[in-house]
Amino acid sequence: MRLVILGGGESGVGTAILGKKLGYDVFLSDFGKIKNNYKEILLINKIEWEEEKHTPELLFNADIVMKSPGIPDKSPIVVQLKEKGISVLSEIELASRFTKAVTIGITGSNGKTTTTLLTHHLLKSGGLNVGIAGNIGKSFAWQVAEDKYDSYVLELSSFQLDGIIDYRPHIAVVTNLSPDHLDRYNYEYQNYIDAKFRITMNQTEEDYLIYDADDEAINKWLEKNTVKAQLIPFSLTKKLEKGAYLENNTIITNINNEKFVMPTDNLALEGKHNVKNAMAATTVAQLMRIRKATIRESLSDFQGVEHRLEKVLKIQNVQYINDSKATNVNATFYALDSMNTPTVWIVGGVDKGNDYTELMALVREKVKAIVCLGVDNHKIIDAFANVVDVVVEVAAMDEAVKVAQKLAEKGDTVLLSPACASFDLFESYEDRGRQFKLAVQNL
Repeated sequence: MRLVILGGGESGVGTAILGKKLGYDVFLSDFGKIKNNYKEILLINKIEWEEEKHTPELLFNADIVMKSPGIPDKSPIVVQLKEKGISVLSEIELASRFTKAVTIGITGSNGKTTTTLLTHHLLKSGGLNVGIAGNIGKSFAWQVAEDKYDSYVLELSSFQLDGIIDYRPHIAVVTNLSPDHLDRYNYEYQNYIDAKFRITMNQTEEDYLIYDADDEAINKWLEKNTVKAQLIPFSLTKKLEKGAYLENNTIITNINNEKFVMPTDNLALEGKHNVKNAMAATTVAQLMRIRKATIRESLSDFQGVEHRLEKVLKIQNVQYINDSKATNVNATFYALDSMNTPTVWIVGGVDKGNDYTELMALVREKVKAIVCLGVDNHKIIDAFANVVDVVVEVAAMDEAVKVAQKLAEKGDTVLLSPACASFDLFESYEDRGRQFKLAVQNL
């Protein structure tokens, strides 16, 4: 069996290790450069690879191809492979065929990393032997190869879900939907929504779909499509007979006739969106039979996510917050919504077709100055120049932070929440967030 892998990143290398363990003839091909740490792993495991090219004769003799999620379906090599009738799968699909572990799949436009980490924290604290993978940490295929866990919490992007065929999570979560990555979906929001809902396509009556019942796009999709899984909604606005809802600043969940109550004041994470993330994670924990006392304790001691509304430092009574993970408008909406003080907002990067109008009311109410950090800022300036008195353009993170410090007064907040991808000036949103933290520490 010849397994060809396209892409030499985390999911590609993890799949190569799984393929090797299964006794396949494995070959990995990356059109770009492979990072040195991954090359070392490939060499140690005696896996053949190439970089900066795709050699057709080494790829077209594959029985099966695993395509990394970053490679679009339209890329010429993928199109050619499919034309030759070669099966092209995602890492999640391939790895799921070789594990008996129960999986909890979490997708959505925002909140999925926090919900995934929080869910994993609840299940692990409850004594389950549970791994965490997908869009986060060590790849799912790699962990399946090591075969250590009885269950997994998987953060799943639409790109990962595009490549599934039979993958079936026992519990699926859709946190929310807003336009994102539309460049990969022919700029059709509906295509992106359909991709997200692939998470439930193989579920049966024994499985569960947990979703945000306040989300218009989710509700519309559920009205038009049949889902076999048992539906469990959560809501901040409606009282639900089954599911999770909010009443008098208290989260109430009713799952399998088991009631759970937790005041929102006791949550470790702040902000309305985190109440929703906590509802989703709690629902999963109850379905997985975690004790209520453990759930309560774990919700109150959770550490949060790096680069997501992460408090960095308070300098001269100005709070600096790193929300570099906000790579779309909707994520920045949550960030601005949770600001309680006048805010100097650092924004910008690679625009993925953003519509800034939905931020207008929040910017008017909360933002005193904007620092644009990007190669091309015209859209941001056009959108907000008439709303905010001070708009400054910069081209480097340390400059952005120094300018923000000058603009901020005692009691203000400086918020990095870019609403854009990072690739114009940084390697990744993590790199952007770390540079921000370093610049703040150097003030």
